[in-house]
Amino acid sequence: MTSVKIVAILTARAGKTDDLKALLDGMAAPSRAEPGNLRYDIWRDRDDPGRFVLDELYVDGAAVTAHRATPHFKRYVAVIEDLAERTAIVLDPIAVT
Repeated sequence: MTSVKIVAILTARAGKTDDLKALLDGMAAPSRAEPGNLRYDIWRDRDDPGRFVLDELYVDGAAVTAHRATPHFKRYVAVIEDLAERTAIVLDPIAVT
């Protein structure tokens, strides 16, 4: 079993910072409750309050697939392009403790 980390950087579109924050806040509890989720943290850039970073960790690729099948993730996908520019990076461990 190989854990999977996802780091997503989201920069709110003009006038959408509050909507983006609300969407991300709404993702935290249900994502953390998923059986394969080890971490789901939301960070905000100190210098740019419209930029957020998601720090996610899953037990394996199957847990990521299960996350992406949830209603809360599907809602996220349906609205995220209207709210933010997004870069997501999916990472496999190399030297992790």
